[in-house]
Amino acid sequence: MSGERRPQAVLFACGLNSVRSPMAAALFRQLFGKTRYVRSAGVRKGELDPFAAAALDEIGLDIASHRPVTFEELDDWEGLNFDLIVTLSPEAHHRALELTRTIAADVEYWPTPDPTDAQGSREQRLDAYREVRDMLMRRIKERFAWQPGGNE
Repeated sequence: MSGERRPQAVLFACGLNSVRSPMAAALFRQLFGKTRYVRSAGVRKGELDPFAAAALDEIGLDIASHRPVTFEELDDWEGLNFDLIVTLSPEAHHRALELTRTIAADVEYWPTPDPTDAQGSREQRLDAYREVRDMLMRRIKERFAWQPGGNE
């Protein structure tokens, strides 16, 4: 059971690796530091969303240098040696399930709204990204049994 609760290598995945998965990886890294390995990938390659960067910047996280990558690129560069793949969109979930036919990784689906669909003023749109950020933070803390001071 402890292996299931405390994976040492986690991949967060979404459609474009431009909003949800890089946000989740940055939040995970903030909580767990170097005690665990984390990456993010997408089914297809997008461009980093400036609203995602702004929402994380508000809490002191800088993802401005993030360059979206696909599952295939990540596999080519370093392999897909993950204990757990957390998928944040249906298309990423299907892709991860295909991958687990050939790699030994658990897959969990965390349905996560796509904040790029938000309409309205800049502030209203940014609120959608904040909601996703805060939801991912709560989910990561809960799933990985985060304790304050646990990233030393």
